[in-house]
Amino acid sequence: MTIDRLQTPALVVEQSVLQENLRLMSAALPGARLRPHVKAHKSTALAKLQAAAGHHHFTCATIREVEGMAAAGLGEDLLLANEVLDTTRLGLVVTSGARVTVAVDSAATVEAASAGGIREVVIDVNVGLPRCGCAPEDAGRIADLARAAGLDVRGVMGYEGHVVAVSDVDARRAGAEECMARLLAAHELAGGDIVSAGGTGTYAVNTWANEIQAGSYVLMDTAYSALSDLPFGPALTVLGTVISTTAPAGDIPGWAVVDVGLKSLGMDHGNPTIPGGTVWFCSDEHTTWQPDEFGAVRVGDRVRVLPAHVDPTVALHERMYVVDGEDVVDTLPVDLRGW
Repeated sequence: MTIDRLQTPALVVEQSVLQENLRLMSAALPGARLRPHVKAHKSTALAKLQAAAGHHHFTCATIREVEGMAAAGLGEDLLLANEVLDTTRLGLVVTSGARVTVAVDSAATVEAASAGGIREVVIDVNVGLPRCGCAPEDAGRIADLARAAGLDVRGVMGYEGHVVAVSDVDARRAGAEECMARLLAAHELAGGDIVSAGGTGTYAVNTWANEIQAGSYVLMDTAYSALSDLPFGPALTVLGTVISTTAPAGDIPGWAVVDVGLKSLGMDHGNPTIPGGTVWFCSDEHTTWQPDEFGAVRVGDRVRVLPAHVDPTVALHERMYVVDGEDVVDTLPVDLRGW
């Protein structure tokens, strides 16, 4: 099948770019140095490609992701890098034979982990991003509470999310170092073997954590592609169809409309990009854009739309089509959606 047979909007993944992204990351962070974050693609089929590249420990963001990864035979070492106050379903995954570790940052989350049948935790530490995580100086106390509850403390994690998109690489490295100083201080108090941190933006500059939770690298988006030092290519686009055009009139430029809108794009990082044109705005089912050459765009043309944020974009779709140019060569179900 060729892409002109696909119902749009459709997620398409360029096979050669995907393979190169996998190769580049496995060379930079081989094996357990990378704990890929499956929230970026929500696909066990794609996770199996990451496992084939040597990565067998995974990061998850939701209970559903943990359940799906374990059911797909990818439960060797799953970290739910998120606080959960009802771990009953996770306890069932542990009973099934998967290894599940949960992030905790308070007495309440420690109690929830123990009550639900979780056996292993990491201490989530606030390293500067005002989200979840205990204060670094409180990590030892939380670790002691966990051990007293019968839990094994595997180490600490902390996400320097507020610096991963800093454009200047030296400033990004300095910001990561400041964050990791906090995390390492917490690790001294909490103990354990794991120091888990990072993302695609800091995968190369964070040399302090012993595992990096990068996820977006495998598909990429325009927010990360703006960082000139990252070697990963844009594998994912949203394929759309031009459904309307309006010719230039006087001082008013011509525009076109593609059937890719808010319901098929993650918009929290801004508008998508359409090569060869300027995006004006997005609405529910449409993106209105001004082609650089109006006459080159016709109703029925297929257009590749580059999302600004890959994670929420993928979560809006049921599948991704792997393509080699115009040919569809594989389908990756987006089977980890939901909660």
